[in-house]
Amino acid sequence: MRGAEGVGGVPRAAPLDCGTNSIRLLVADLDPSTGEFAELDRRMTVVRLGQGVDKTGRLAPEALERTFAACREYAAVIKELGAERLRFVATSASRDAENRDEFVRGVLDILGVEPEVITGDQEAEFSFTGATKELKGTDHLEKPFLVVDIGGGSTEFVVGEEHVRAARSVDVGCVRMTERHLVVDGVVTDPPSEAQVAAIRADIEAALDLAAESVPLAEARTLVGLAGSVTTVAAIALGLAEYDSSAIHHARIPYETVREVSERMLTLTHAERAAIPVMHPGRVDVIGAGALVLLAIMERIGATEVVVSEHDILDGIAWSVG
Repeated sequence: MRGAEGVGGVPRAAPLDCGTNSIRLLVADLDPSTGEFAELDRRMTVVRLGQGVDKTGRLAPEALERTFAACREYAAVIKELGAERLRFVATSASRDAENRDEFVRGVLDILGVEPEVITGDQEAEFSFTGATKELKGTDHLEKPFLVVDIGGGSTEFVVGEEHVRAARSVDVGCVRMTERHLVVDGVVTDPPSEAQVAAIRADIEAALDLAAESVPLAEARTLVGLAGSVTTVAAIALGLAEYDSSAIHHARIPYETVREVSERMLTLTHAERAAIPVMHPGRVDVIGAGALVLLAIMERIGATEVVVSEHDILDGIAWSVG
């Protein structure tokens, strides 16, 4: 199929984002003149690429196969929609792995594009652009923004107004914290003990200290939260019967509500968390750690609320393609 063209003759874009926990695809027609784009397809698959990386330093064979299966599905979507401009960005898990060349070869064979294993700073730049492009003209939100992207293996902190002023990536994420502190003899503790939660808290606080060395966290006036841990907390807080991106996007969740959701996720069993209507199966075991990361950030900067964005690193990558 001949590649489709977006607005003003700009070829249709297909950015892909492969993180520690999930791989995502966006197909969109960009309009450089207005800063808007028409979204044709957006999908996410939990592949847990980072399974065991924190412990072994390698990508597990089964994690690679799950990821390649998702890539084959996405390749069919890209072909069907006629997108020409692909960019595949890989983040924390593939940065850390000794056998990342195996991952690169597999993606290249399936999609015809080589994954770019970006740095944490690049990841932060994309996240900031994707999250704030729509917010910059919003008068009721104070600047500077602090954008936090809570991923599976790392969390990015970015402070800026119109552009990024400072950024830092630290190795604290929902999968990494779960595997490091909640897995005992190969099984996730359900629910975790006070000592396990305290150990996660200690790691998060140390990571916040690191982030604060290069990012002026205290200067933030609006906290913008990204990625699955944040959007899942928001969906639970809003009491949604099913996951609804339009209801979650730009929702403002108060600190007290985030605290309540975080405490609840750390006291429920696996079955109880899985029964929550908006809970993605791939997040059941890691949502407690992810919610705790968000809560700790809000407490550190004294945020009274978090503005939740469904637009994130994937949207930032799309603009870099266009």
